[in-house]
Amino acid sequence: MESLYAITTGVLTACGLYLVLRSRTFPVVVGLTLLSYAVNLFLFSMGGLTTDGAALINGAKEYADPLPQALVLTAIVIGFAMTAFVVILAMRARSEAGNDHVDGRKHEAGEGRR
Repeated sequence: MESLYAITTGVLTACGLYLVLRSRTFPVVVGLTLLSYAVNLFLFSMGGLTTDGAALINGAKEYADPLPQALVLTAIVIGFAMTAFVVILAMRARSEAGNDHVDGRKHEAGEGRR
């Protein structure tokens, strides 16, 4: 189970980093969202992955640690707010600049597009 979490976190981080380095705003927004999902998985896995842990400590020997769950819940809310803000910012930049490139200028056919 830990290896699946590690692989999934690594794939989400790699895909998010690749998308953040793109030249248009929509892939950057999706990349930031994927990076926040990777951070959420990382925070959740820091509490230890228990399969039969009790949610409440009522004399149980094994229980689920509530701190990483609270951190992930907070990170989900912050990530949603950040995504909404970045989408609105990208829409405003597109309306003012007339395109959706990150640097704000149009790339001509002769220029090297990266």
